Amino acid sequence: MRSWRTHLPGPRADALLPQARLAGPMPWVIAIMVTLTVIAVAGGLALSNIVQQARSDLAGGLTVQIVNADPVGRARDAESARRALVTDPAVRSVRAIPQAEIEALLEPWLGDHVGEQGVPVPAMIDVRLNRDASPEQLAHLRASLAPIAPSARIDAQSSWLRPVFSAIVSLRLAALLLVILLAASGAAAVVLAVRSALGANRDTIEIVHLLGGNDRQIARLFQRSVGVDALLGGLAGLALGSGAVLLLGRRFGELQSGLVSGGGLSLSDWIVIASVPLIGLALALVTARVTVLRGLGRVL
Repeated sequence: MRSWRTHLPGPRADALLPQARLAGPMPWVIAIMVTLTVIAVAGGLALSNIVQQARSDLAGGLTVQIVNADPVGRARDAESARRALVTDPAVRSVRAIPQAEIEALLEPWLGDHVGEQGVPVPAMIDVRLNRDASPEQLAHLRASLAPIAPSARIDAQSSWLRPVFSAIVSLRLAALLLVILLAASGAAAVVLAVRSALGANRDTIEIVHLLGGNDRQIARLFQRSVGVDALLGGLAGLALGSGAVLLLGRRFGELQSGLVSGGGLSLSDWIVIASVPLIGLALALVTARVTVLRGLGRVL
């Protein structure tokens, strides 16, 4: 006896298990899950880019502050420190930050014309090393500057943002956990939908068995139905999620912050985001198949 599947290809086989795909809740549930997953994945990738860009920019960066209330002594120590740093073989570049630039940075907190208000503003020198700033390197530079510029203070730029980096890493882990929870929720939605369809089509499934169909062939029918729903919902979720990501990216770009600007998404990041519906489709197909086979094994 030839298999029933050879007599009922394509749409005729699907008709054995009728269901209105777009009328049911599962495509919309999947669309919502994919939308949230796209936003979470994009957020995690953006946070990773921020950390990577900031660490590469600040890894070999030092800031020398000349903390001296006397303007003459401050200028003298700043020039002595600059000359000593230029001749150090471990230093790649030295830049004395103009006083006007420093006052512009302090303006949001201390107001206009900070220097004219009698507030002692330290002189600052931006230093770039040939390699990452190590504790030994910092100790060497402090020792070399102490005799000629006693008011100099040296800090690694990366140390300023260490708490920020820790917070960003925590947010990135939270985004990963959210993606895992959304994947689990989507799989649970597929399980519930398939179990409901199994119960609703139990009589039809028994007839298919009598006609010579086996469990794997029945599972294929459910997989095709679930696959169409997952694909439609995934594409809708990708469109909605990508739109939300682009809108959020534009809003954050308007902040014009150096740290935030490093969180732009690259082409490879968008490829990862575009793969979310495909991963969701594969997860839905596998979940549907396992659920059908296990359900048929218990019931029939």
